[in-house]
Amino acid sequence: MEHPANSSYLHYCRITGISILLLLISQPLWAHVVVGELEKMSKTDAAFVYLKLGYTHILPLGFDHILFILSLFLLSPKLKPVLWQATAFTIAHSVTLGLAMYHVITPPAKIVEPVIALSIMYVALENIISPKLKTSRIGVVFLFGLVHGMGFAGALGHLGLPQNSYLTCLVMFNLGVELGQLTVILTAYFLLARWFGDKPYYRKYIVIPLSVIIAAIACYWTIQRLFF
Repeated sequence: MEHPANSSYLHYCRITGISILLLLISQPLWAHVVVGELEKMSKTDAAFVYLKLGYTHILPLGFDHILFILSLFLLSPKLKPVLWQATAFTIAHSVTLGLAMYHVITPPAKIVEPVIALSIMYVALENIISPKLKTSRIGVVFLFGLVHGMGFAGALGHLGLPQNSYLTCLVMFNLGVELGQLTVILTAYFLLARWFGDKPYYRKYIVIPLSVIIAAIACYWTIQRLFF
């Protein structure tokens, strides 16, 4: 008889292995083969896999989304303003992620990916130009969130979703994305804002230099995604 502890360990290894395979697989055909394996799992286990996939899509794999969240954070390094912006971003990308995964909209990746890069560059440049957070940024973040949601949908579309728990796994993937974003925000808060946010040199020596770096990276991505 198999020991319960060994059974649980093998079960965990199976879930982890499938998660890693989904992350590594680039060909949709093979990705959907792995999704077929997920359909043999319980809905709870499949949901846990997609929660992890959503989280890892931000940390460590979503460098562009990380830079976007950091750009939102830098200008006003207090939790309340950045959480308001993150909430607008979350609502927006949840809408387009859901619409795209249910094939209501079919956004072309050739347009979505460069616009994501442009959104990062825009927010970073605004940090450089504007000395304080404007209320209009909430609207801007919402609009960019709609585009980022299409980007999330593109990644999730390649992975596929198990048909027997389609909505559950979609929601859990989105929740994983939110947890990843929250991790970025809290990490930035405890590494930067807590120690330097109220210093007179914060804008000159932290906001502007970091925003210049982020804008330069985003500019490179924009060119790369448009022409290469």
